[in-house]
Amino acid sequence: WGGGLGSVPGSASAGELRFGRPQPWGRNHLPRESRGWEGEILSLGWDHHPNESRDRERGTSTVGQGPPPKRIGKQEVGGGGWSHLWLCRVLSCWGGPDTPCPTPQVVKVFGEDGACRSLEASAATTARQLCDTLVRRTRALHDHSWALVELHQHLALERCLEDHESVVEVQSSWAPGADSRFVFRKNFAKYELFKSNAQSLFPEVMVSSCLEANKSMAHSELIQNFLNSGSCPEVQGFLQLREAGRKVWKRFHFSLRRSGLYYSTKGTSKDPRHLQYFADLTESNIYYVTQGKKLYGTPTEFGFCIKPHKVRSGVKGLKLLCSEDEQSRSCWMAAFRLFKYGMQLYRNYQQAQARLSQPPWIGPTPLRSVSDNALVAMDFSGCTGRVIENPNEVLTAALEEAQAWRKKTTHRYSLPAACHSSPLSAAIHRTQPWFHGRISREDTQQLIGRQGLVDGVFLVRESQRNPKGFVLSLCHLQRIKHYLILPSEEEGRLYFTMDDGQTRFADLIQLVEFHQINRGILPCKLRHYCTCVAL
Repeated sequence: WGGGLGSVPGSASAGELRFGRPQPWGRNHLPRESRGWEGEILSLGWDHHPNESRDRERGTSTVGQGPPPKRIGKQEVGGGGWSHLWLCRVLSCWGGPDTPCPTPQVVKVFGEDGACRSLEASAATTARQLCDTLVRRTRALHDHSWALVELHQHLALERCLEDHESVVEVQSSWAPGADSRFVFRKNFAKYELFKSNAQSLFPEVMVSSCLEANKSMAHSELIQNFLNSGSCPEVQGFLQLREAGRKVWKRFHFSLRRSGLYYSTKGTSKDPRHLQYFADLTESNIYYVTQGKKLYGTPTEFGFCIKPHKVRSGVKGLKLLCSEDEQSRSCWMAAFRLFKYGMQLYRNYQQAQARLSQPPWIGPTPLRSVSDNALVAMDFSGCTGRVIENPNEVLTAALEEAQAWRKKTTHRYSLPAACHSSPLSAAIHRTQPWFHGRISREDTQQLIGRQGLVDGVFLVRESQRNPKGFVLSLCHLQRIKHYLILPSEEEGRLYFTMDDGQTRFADLIQLVEFHQINRGILPCKLRHYCTCVAL
């Protein structure tokens, strides 16, 4: 500012940006408007004018001269002399010294139980950063399936924010007083488009490149075509469209291209005379419609909505569409995201995968404790213990102990405990995150639907029809199936089964762990359990 970026003695040269932590003083010495922004203001310090030393030698020092000082917050900043304040990194939203330093905004995030937590967020805070903060504070299991959902309750619309989106920017687009909120919950389908096969997410009849080639296309090749702007395929299919200002729904053939969404006024014709422009990708967001039949009279439950950015409140301006089934709706939603965000979406996925491979701690590897270093192998087979010094004998003893433990564990699981002596084992499943107690069938389907209709998403609940039974609810091929788990007693021992006693389990934990490794009678393995965290 003023005379330009200078240099600090012993640090960067004149005009060079140097990244680092704040100099000796702490955050309390920063302007009040800048506190809480340590992650963005990477270096702060006073410097001298870059020509000060040379001018002092010539006797023409210009210290104190230059433009008059400017005031930012409560601290004066000199124009071009010794009182020059420099910042190595300025927020993109901060226009300069004449623009007041932005203050963090309060963002309220709700859990699925209705509890609310308020957080401070800057204009540069992304949805992924806010999710990571909530994961740490709730001590939840850290993975990339946690998401921030934008929910408009009065419109029955919701969408999952992308990891790179600014939370403050999204919140500022809401109408004042509108019933809108952020919800923190799982979304297993967020990056499923980069994992699943092409047939399940993108049916061949809906992708033009597959139809023209007259052959099936590998999923990786199809995704690459979506991300490549030069060879982007076209998604097409029939959708129900609600006419503007009316409650009548009509069936049209739609085509999603890089330039936008179109529909044909004459069957499936793609003649330019028959194509009508419907929506712009860059100036809109796509939402799931959660209560379509009740609020909008949709023909099916698989509705979605294209909401232009300029529409802040009210139904007017919303573009309502309806699919024939969940597979068709998922295809349209995934294609819309790929067309709009492109490579940014794939970079978000790569960064999420990289975070999973990082250690849970930050900083250097923790040191080994003194007590661990002092451990030695002992043999207690005789009357007194002895230290085993031979390395080969140590290895043999360890293998024998592991084999004995394995046999003991297998025997314990294969012989369920007696009913009268195992009150704890009969109720230990209540401590598991996948157990949801007495939840209804309808609430179960809504919960799994909100957290992603992905193969292997499951939960266990109490049966409403059988007082002593349980139900395993599992998602497969975007449909939710329910399997009854019945307790049974034989020779005074209690066990649980789903196949009339052919496969028996000592408790529900063993049943779940078995089907996480083996499919058994289920159509797929148990992969992701539905869970709700308390904020």
